[in-house]
Amino acid sequence: MFEHGDPGEQQPLGRILQGLQESAFGVFLFVAILPAFIPVPGIGGAVSGPLVLLIGLQMMAGLARPWVPGFIARRGPRRGTMHRFLGRIDRPLRRLDRMLKPRLPALVGPLPARVFTGLLLVMTGVLLSLPIPLTNYLFGFQLLLFALALIERDGALMLFNWVAALAGGLFFGLGSGQLVGHTVELFQRWTS
Repeated sequence: MFEHGDPGEQQPLGRILQGLQESAFGVFLFVAILPAFIPVPGIGGAVSGPLVLLIGLQMMAGLARPWVPGFIARRGPRRGTMHRFLGRIDRPLRRLDRMLKPRLPALVGPLPARVFTGLLLVMTGVLLSLPIPLTNYLFGFQLLLFALALIERDGALMLFNWVAALAGGLFFGLGSGQLVGHTVELFQRWTS
């Protein structure tokens, strides 16, 4: 889809996700994290974070396929942008792809596993949205691994992601105090 055609052509997210079944959440997450790799502080997390939250909340709600609001479905990356990003991560992605395979399906497919993954995506999305210095690439890479685990249905990689996301959440969220402060602020808004 991204290989051939006008590099300036925009690839609407709705078209990218059309026809995908089990891997739709993974592909949506893969596209959603692209802004996290923009080397401008604050911008990537402000765009990617809410999209990751949307994906996580839908997984927690038990949706089988992602729902994409129309204003998001009509937008998407330009073919050239996606091609450049894939070119930059091509070598490590090829190495990783050789290791990925469908395994440990109980950690990817059943509803409790999807709900737990969604919860961790929400936590990581919130952390990505916060202005914690030098973390966009770190959280972006973590979310890239989540996307690959969902796309490839790889429960072993998902287990690794669960442990890494919990460790990252504890270290950055509680260590910096921003996750706790942000969560309290959201709770106060919702209850007011």
